[in-house]
Amino acid sequence: MNRDFPFYLAGAASRSSQTLDVLCKASGEKLCEVAVADSRDLERALDAAVEAAPAMAKIPSWRRQEILTYVSGSIDRRREELAEVLARESGKTLKEARVEVGRAIETFKVAGEEALRIGGEWMPLDITPGTEELQSIQRRFPIGPCALITPFNFPLNLVAHKVGPAIAAGNPFIVKPASLTPVSALILGEILSEAGLPEGAFSILPLGREDAENLAGDPRMKLLSFTGSPDVGWRLKSLAGRMKVSLELGGNAACVVDEGADLDNVTQRITGGAFGQAGQSCISVQRIFAHRSLYEELRAKLLTAAKALKTGDPLDDNTELGPLISRGDAERVENWIREAVDQGATLLCGGTRHDSWMEASLLEKVPDSLPLSSQEAFGPVAILEAFDDFPSVVERVNKSEYGLQAGFFTDNLGHAFHAFENCEVGGVVIGDIPSLRVDAMPYGGVKASGLGREGLRFAIEEMTEPRLMLLRNRLNK
Repeated sequence: MNRDFPFYLAGAASRSSQTLDVLCKASGEKLCEVAVADSRDLERALDAAVEAAPAMAKIPSWRRQEILTYVSGSIDRRREELAEVLARESGKTLKEARVEVGRAIETFKVAGEEALRIGGEWMPLDITPGTEELQSIQRRFPIGPCALITPFNFPLNLVAHKVGPAIAAGNPFIVKPASLTPVSALILGEILSEAGLPEGAFSILPLGREDAENLAGDPRMKLLSFTGSPDVGWRLKSLAGRMKVSLELGGNAACVVDEGADLDNVTQRITGGAFGQAGQSCISVQRIFAHRSLYEELRAKLLTAAKALKTGDPLDDNTELGPLISRGDAERVENWIREAVDQGATLLCGGTRHDSWMEASLLEKVPDSLPLSSQEAFGPVAILEAFDDFPSVVERVNKSEYGLQAGFFTDNLGHAFHAFENCEVGGVVIGDIPSLRVDAMPYGGVKASGLGREGLRFAIEEMTEPRLMLLRNRLNK
C-alpha cells in the first residue's frame, strides 16, 4: 500500500493540511496517510447532506437497487486488494479479511434487494359505528440525513451495514470511520463516488473526537447509528437530542454446552468463536458454561485446540491468530488475566503477550466481579465454568450488564425454548456459538449492549419512519 488517501466530502475526493498516519498492526510500520477533515469540512458535509435529502428520497427503488448492486460488484472486483488492506490496517488474518470482504459484497447485494421491498399497509378503520367511511394507508419514508459512526474491528462490513440500508431507504449520510482503520472505508468512498448517487449525498470523513461528537449532536442529522464501545455510545446518545439513535455496543457473550452435546463440533466452534479475529468481536465467546457431566472432557479438548493455534503474520495464509489492534489493548488483556490469577483464578493456557499478540488463553474459577468476567475482554481469552441444571445456567448467562447474543449447544427442545424465553439478550443461538451472525438477520442487544437492530431490512426500518394517510370516502353517499 503505497498511496495516500483523500476523504470524501459531498461525494468528491478532498484533501486537507491535516493527515493521519495509518499503521500496519502487525509490524507497526506506517502504511499510508489519510486526509483528516476539520470542523469546516464537517459543516460543508452537513449542509450537503441536507440539500441532497430531497433528491435521495426521490430515487426510485429500482435505481437504488442498481446503485447498491454496482457497489457490491465493485467490491467483488477489488476483493483481494481490500482483503490485503483489511489485514494490514486491522491485523486480522488474511483468511478472516477475505471472509469480511465476501460478507460486505453480500451485504450490499441484499441491501439492493431490500430496496425493492420497502412496503406498507392498508388498514380498515370501520371498527365502530360512524367510521364506515374511513380507511388508512401507511408506508415508510426516508428519515433524512444519517450520521454513521463505525468501529475498527470490521472496518468494511460494518460500514456496509450502515451505508447499504441508508441508500436502500433513500437517505443521505455521513460516515465517520474508526481512526485506527479508515482505509477500507475510504476505498468504499471511491466506489460510491462512481455509483451515481445524487450530488452531496454522502461524505466519508475521518474526524477528531470533538468533530465526531459535533456530528452526533447536530440537529440536522435525523438518525445516529453507532457501533463501538459502551462508554462512547451512551455519551453520543446523550448528545443526540431529538434524533433517532441506534447503538450496537458489544458484550461478554456466553456459550452454554448442555449434556449430550457433540464435543468435537463444540470444540471446533468455540475455538473459532473465542479466538477468531483475536477475540475482537462484539459476540466473541467469552464465558463458557459446560454441564458437569462433560466439563473435564470439553476442557481438555479446548486446551488442545487453543494451544494448537498458529500465531504469526496476518498476511501468512497459515496464521490463525493475529495481533490485537494495539499493544495497549494487548497489555490490557494481559493485565486482566494477571488480575484474575492473583484473585484465585486458574490459568489453563496462554496468558502471555508478545508485543501486540496475545496467546489464546483459557481460565477457570474467575470471580464474577473481575473485568475478565463482567466486562468485554475484546481479546483472545475465555473463561470456563461447570453447571448442574439448565434453569440455573440461564440465570448465570443473565448475570451480566450486557445482552447481545448467547449460544446454546443443546438437543433438548424444552431447554432451547427456556433459553429463548428467559435469556436477556437480543439473539439466542441454538446449536451454535453466540458469535454466529448472518448479515440479513436482526442483530442488536439489550441492557448495556445497545438500542435498535441492524441487519438489512431491520436497519431500513430504523432509517425510515411510517406515515399515515387517513381517507374518508364519501363517494357512496
